[in-house]
Amino acid sequence: MAHEHCHNHASCIRLVPIFNHLDDEQMDKIAESAKKLDLKKGEILFHAGDEDDTLYIVNSGKIRVYRLSDTGKEQLVRILNPGDFTGEWALFHPGEVHENYAEAVQDSSVCLIKQKDLQRYLTEYPQISLKIISEMSERLMNSEKQTMQVAIEKVESRILSFLADCVEKGAGNSPVITLPMAKKDLASYLGTTPETISRKFTELEKQGLIEQLPKRKIKINDLDQLLLYGE
Repeated sequence: MAHEHCHNHASCIRLVPIFNHLDDEQMDKIAESAKKLDLKKGEILFHAGDEDDTLYIVNSGKIRVYRLSDTGKEQLVRILNPGDFTGEWALFHPGEVHENYAEAVQDSSVCLIKQKDLQRYLTEYPQISLKIISEMSERLMNSEKQTMQVAIEKVESRILSFLADCVEKGAGNSPVITLPMAKKDLASYLGTTPETISRKFTELEKQGLIEQLPKRKIKINDLDQLLLYGE
């Protein structure tokens, strides 16, 4: 792993929604305290049990955040793409440790801002706090939905709901979506197996509801029918 100062704020500060509403001078100031960490594919950004005292912003690449159950089973929490961040919980709970693991899915670069520096910026620019609280609220809602789906819904219903959630507003009834993660990660996220995901996708394709395209793209032929299929 290589550390270096993140002099170019456009490389990560401008990417992230909690900062990119600030003016250039303010973003430059924040960037002065940021450091860049380069990760090779498969390298761990942090382990469960490590001190949680840093905000991590993905500048390039892809990071998967996951937890391990008592039996060692992996549960995907989320995939972080450029502009996404993690570690915000520590801002409001000093002295905490990570409950999850974070691993580079591909060669990645991450900008790091220490808790003490970020707390200073929160005082100077209170609007950052509102952005972070908004993001935390959305993540909590998504986490509760994920937990409920895994506990209650059938695998098929979870898959259909996930596909529908990938459809952008205004995309119409026959949209093309891009899966935000590989099928093995999707399986972990939905609490099932890659084999089940592949089998269910094949079934949906045979029913004429979807068409699997290259580069993780899926064409939903009729969104209304797809949602009715799960009833």
